[in-house]
Amino acid sequence: MKCGIAIFPSKKIQDFANSYRKRYDSHYALIPPHITLKYAFDVEEDKLNELVQQLRNVARETEPFTLRVTKFSSFYPVNNVIYLKVEKTEPLIKLHEKLHRPPFVEQTNYAFVPHITIARDLSNDEYSDVFGRFNMQSVHFEEQVDRFHLLYQLDNGSWSAYETFHLGKER
Repeated sequence: MKCGIAIFPSKKIQDFANSYRKRYDSHYALIPPHITLKYAFDVEEDKLNELVQQLRNVARETEPFTLRVTKFSSFYPVNNVIYLKVEKTEPLIKLHEKLHRPPFVEQTNYAFVPHITIARDLSNDEYSDVFGRFNMQSVHFEEQVDRFHLLYQLDNGSWSAYETFHLGKER
């Protein structure tokens, strides 16, 4: 089973992101706006309960924290992905680190850049035009994060929540 771990921001942030994603993100129909904490990884079905228990432990030892979305940014020139930048705060970094140390599978493909993707698969010309327009807008959201989600991928490529973990409260 292919799984991932993410934070879903509030409806207000999701609506803002979706107002752009609908047109510019080819994954719009596959998953709601989110902050990836752990990229897709494979889990044997017989190991799923063990994973859930480990994630409960991480949630229990992590207190709710403030999430700040501060501007539009991009991964250019590596690729033409445009995203909403999420401030890299100490609690967010610590949560990410907890999910990338044993007993969890180590993944070191990318540096942790917390973000909400809003555009991808753009040509170079389209990227320049779209990013130029987005970059002229101011963005500021601030909210409390009190949960994260274990997701699994369906056969059609879409993602669904398998379980939700409440920070500081899991038993």
